[in-house]
Amino acid sequence: MSILLVDDFDEERDFLQAVLLKAGYGPVVTAESGRQALELLGIMGRRVTPCDPDVILMDLMMLDIDGLEACRQIRSLERLEHTPIIMITAKTDTADLQAAYTAGATDFLRKPITPVELVARVSTALSLKQELDARIAREQELVAKTEELERALKELKSLRGLIAICSKCKRV
Repeated sequence: MSILLVDDFDEERDFLQAVLLKAGYGPVVTAESGRQALELLGIMGRRVTPCDPDVILMDLMMLDIDGLEACRQIRSLERLEHTPIIMITAKTDTADLQAAYTAGATDFLRKPITPVELVARVSTALSLKQELDARIAREQELVAKTEELERALKELKSLRGLIAICSKCKRV
C-alpha cells in the first residue's frame, strides 16, 4: 500500500508522513509540488518506472501546478483513473470543495488535519481502491471467459456443418 503525499510545506508533509507511517501505512512517497508529483507519476518528464500509488494525498494550493490541475492531469491517465485522490486544504468555501470534486478528487480534508481523521479517510480510500481493483480484475476475467466461450461456439457451429446429425434421433 503506497501513498503519494504532495504538499509544498515541509512541516505539513513531515507531519502527515509521520502520522501515516505510525498508523502502519507505507511506503509514503513525498513530493513538494504538483509538478514533482506529476513527474513521479510519469505524467511529466521521462520517468522510467513511474510511481503507482494506491492513494494520493494532495494539497489544493501549491505554487507551480495547483492541486486541481494536478488532479485533472492524473485523472487523464487510464492507469490512475481509479486511484483515490484526497485533497487537503485550508480553504473552506463550498466552491473550492465543488472544484476539487469536479477535478476528480475522491475526498476532501480541511486543515488543520487531525491524525484520527486522516487515518480514517486513508483507510476508507484504500478499501475503495481494493474493491475497485478486485472488480476490474473480475471484469477482465469475465471478458476473457466470454471470448473463450465465443470461440468455442464458433468452432461448434463450423463443426455442425461437417457432421451429419439425424434430426429425429439426434445421432451422428
